[in-house]
Amino acid sequence: MKSQLRGLIEQAIAALRDAGTLPADAATPDFVIERPKDRAHGDFSTNAAMLLAKHALSKAEGPAKPNPRALAQALVDALPVNDDVAAVEIAGPGFLNFRLTPAAWQRQLRAVHAEGERYGRNDSGAGRTAGVEYVSANPTGPLHVGHGRAGVIGDCIARVLEANGWNVKREFYYNDAGVQINNLAISTQARAKGLKPGDDAWPADAYNGDYIADVAQAYLRGDSVEVEGHVVTGRRDADDLDAIRQFAVAWLRREQNADLEAFGVAFDVYFLESSLYGDGKVDETVRELVAHGHTYEDGGALWLKTTDFGDDKDRVMRKSDGTYTYFVPDVAYHLSKWQRGYERAITELGADHHGSLARVKAGLQALDKGIPKDYPEYVLHQMVTVMRGGEEVKLSKRAGSYLTLRDLIDEAGSDAVRWFLVARRPDSQLTFDIDLARSQSLDNPVYYVQLSHARICGLLRQLEERGLAFSLDNGLAQPLDLDDASLRDLLIDLSRWPEIVAAAGGQLEPHLIAAYLLELAQGFQTYYNDHQFLVDDADARDARLALALAVRQVLANGLQLLGVNAPERM
Repeated sequence: MKSQLRGLIEQAIAALRDAGTLPADAATPDFVIERPKDRAHGDFSTNAAMLLAKHALSKAEGPAKPNPRALAQALVDALPVNDDVAAVEIAGPGFLNFRLTPAAWQRQLRAVHAEGERYGRNDSGAGRTAGVEYVSANPTGPLHVGHGRAGVIGDCIARVLEANGWNVKREFYYNDAGVQINNLAISTQARAKGLKPGDDAWPADAYNGDYIADVAQAYLRGDSVEVEGHVVTGRRDADDLDAIRQFAVAWLRREQNADLEAFGVAFDVYFLESSLYGDGKVDETVRELVAHGHTYEDGGALWLKTTDFGDDKDRVMRKSDGTYTYFVPDVAYHLSKWQRGYERAITELGADHHGSLARVKAGLQALDKGIPKDYPEYVLHQMVTVMRGGEEVKLSKRAGSYLTLRDLIDEAGSDAVRWFLVARRPDSQLTFDIDLARSQSLDNPVYYVQLSHARICGLLRQLEERGLAFSLDNGLAQPLDLDDASLRDLLIDLSRWPEIVAAAGGQLEPHLIAAYLLELAQGFQTYYNDHQFLVDDADARDARLALALAVRQVLANGLQLLGVNAPERM
């Protein structure tokens, strides 16, 4: 409908130019068409007349200056007649408010039923590939709640991009090299030799969680671990640190994958940081940066001139001891994404990674390969505080120092955890209330939305139990009473769904989906309270059920984009 209204307004502007009301060289302004915040002001609003008047005022002099409301009226008078527009009103300094006809709303309702699972989706990204990287946890321990927030945000971003037509590749980047992996190996070796936290010989930087003991015992038993098609078997030798390292990484990768599977999060690509070194990609990237003249040596270290690309200071690439700083493999890694055909690269990270983002982008620009300046795109999430009984929950015996994602899923369930972790903007601090997430009350938003879906399914069961007939075609043919406020509000909410999907994908903000679903469920509940559904009047019964089934379809479509179940019974 927005596109249709835009076309009508552009035709009217052209007509005013032809009539001499506007100068022949008057450009069509970059006007917006939006939904008024107050629904009493109509279905759509535009600032086109105000922008036209602003342009005309800047050109005119003296008494010839146009009155903005008069220009708005001229624009209204020039609008082509359209069967979907019932009225156009001028408001304030020159806003135009459009009200649609019942026929337009009826066609919208039919579209929901006709398109079904496809309703709301679009093809704006068709033919293009986006890589979405998320979680990317070091394989040094169980996933914590922060990883869970990254997982659901990244997964939902991938889902909404697919709903906007993109070919999406979900990617997990394993940081399987460096100091933390060495600490994991040393920790596991200490457990294998019978040491435990608190012992005098316990390594200072070791991981203290009970899971380390589980890894060590599995290694000493000679267990085999399969991860992404590779099998690693424990060698039972507590002195073979390299074998322990390989086994511990594989064991924890398998555990993390199991946690993510329980959370409904999956990946298409698992990329190992170690492969960048093994394949020579890090060294090759550094050589290219040097060849392009964006580096210099100082104090025995190799520096990248990141200030040439907007960073606040130059950064060390290779330290004086010959090792690379951690952002160098990140540059090589994101270069590989570009080379693999990712037109967009979206990386979901914790906010604590903020400091390295500018230097990664600077490194990519310094390679001079035509990579866009905003590549990659970053989505950063803030910390999660978990509460139970009014007190913060911090520790897990298994992890030793933090609450694991599996702990939270076991307590609150995957649906509630996914909803609560994605329902707010990623850059906002999040308090997860376990008691609220577990409650079966209307204060629990995920329960409220799922209950609305189940309630509509229940109407169909009751219909069958009472032996009543239902005709969808007849229901969609019934005239709509737009004076019924709850009906009109529900129709408006249903019509907004394609815009929400487009906005969530365009802005990488899946929390918009959760907010919309709650509004739709609340709108349906208001209508449900105002109307009986299984009435004797077949026309009224069919019309109300047709509306309810449209709501059910959109609720299901939205819950799918959040990875949350749409239950038929609750």
